[in-house]
Amino acid sequence: MYYQELLRRESEGRRIRAAVSGAGWIGSGFVTQVSGMKGMEVPLLADRDVEAARRAFLSNGIPAEAIVETDSPSLAEDAIRAGRRVVTGCYGLAAQVAAVDIVVDVTPSPAIGAETAWSCIQNGKDVVLVNIEADVTVGRALKRHAEKAGVLYTVSNGDEPGCLVELWDYVRALGFQPIAIGKGKNNALDTTATPDSVAESARRDDKDAFQVASYVDGTKTMFEMASVANATGCLPIRRGMVGPVADRRTISSIFSLVEDGGICPFPGVVDFVQGPDMSGGVFLTVRVDNARIAADLKYLKTGNGRYSTFFRPYHLWFIEAPLSVARAHLERKPWLVPLDRPVVDVMTVAKKDLAPGDTLDDFGGYTFHGVMDRAEEARKLDALPVGLAPGARMVRRVSRGSVVAWADVKLDESSTVVKLRREQDDL
Repeated sequence: MYYQELLRRESEGRRIRAAVSGAGWIGSGFVTQVSGMKGMEVPLLADRDVEAARRAFLSNGIPAEAIVETDSPSLAEDAIRAGRRVVTGCYGLAAQVAAVDIVVDVTPSPAIGAETAWSCIQNGKDVVLVNIEADVTVGRALKRHAEKAGVLYTVSNGDEPGCLVELWDYVRALGFQPIAIGKGKNNALDTTATPDSVAESARRDDKDAFQVASYVDGTKTMFEMASVANATGCLPIRRGMVGPVADRRTISSIFSLVEDGGICPFPGVVDFVQGPDMSGGVFLTVRVDNARIAADLKYLKTGNGRYSTFFRPYHLWFIEAPLSVARAHLERKPWLVPLDRPVVDVMTVAKKDLAPGDTLDDFGGYTFHGVMDRAEEARKLDALPVGLAPGARMVRRVSRGSVVAWADVKLDESSTVVKLRREQDDL
């Protein structure tokens, strides 16, 4: 779709200059992917671990002498215009540099994502979040401020939400009625998972143990499906979703309406499935009322006739995310944005008994995990959004398995993400 335009920009020396926040596994992978593309480049990489940012450039063939470390907008501007790369520990720097065309946050931190996006909005710079966690936590507030400022705010393609909204648009454009939308979870759900319990698999895959535990305990899945729900209006059947075991032969029957023998009490369910056959993919199940089209889809092996499931067997994280960055810059069109009304939220649930003075650690840690529920239910419980949990200090006791409320913790009220979330909840 964008190849010819990117090729033309490459030949004219007008690459899209996409600055990046985050030099971890996803961020460094994004930099590596862009380095092999035509018409795009990453001129600036921000991370609190500046040396990690430097290593990301070095590993992609950028000479050490061509890398400039600075927090100064003017020095960064001069360096980029001279063809050098900039590393910085300041997440707000890229938004202040005219030589940067667009900013991409590739961290898993709602706090960093909010800080990056807010700086872009304040400085008139378009922003793309690969950061699903930030979108679920403060996406509506960011979208609202971006619209007022004339700035583009969008979530990227690559992770499941971006892939699913593309599928959502596809099936609705074809006139089908969506019944269920979801993802195949890569591992069996275990809400008690901690870095210790996943240490062996993390070492085997050369991944951070907290990150792996956030996948296993469901927090990541809850964030992903919440982003989808908030963009489409789809709802979970129950708190935490159902998460049935399914494969490509059974999924259309499982996610049919209750009246047809399935588990869906209404059209527009958001959920996930477990089982290796669907692992890593995304799906959308539809009901087909036209007998001719239903028969043809059954012949094409998409379902059982009355119900068909459109299945994409992969999502490619940072590898395909640059395409949504190109779309945002070239067409100024978002890939995924939340609706203006709250649909669902991801609540903080205690993994162990918590006492006053305890500090909540991080996603996939030892103290909490995230569980999705409808927004009105989360409000009734005064549930603390899990995106605000890391670093929160407990001021009241909460027993294992209970929802942590706003009143149970003390937050850093000066932080951008907390301010935006309080504003978002007041809307």
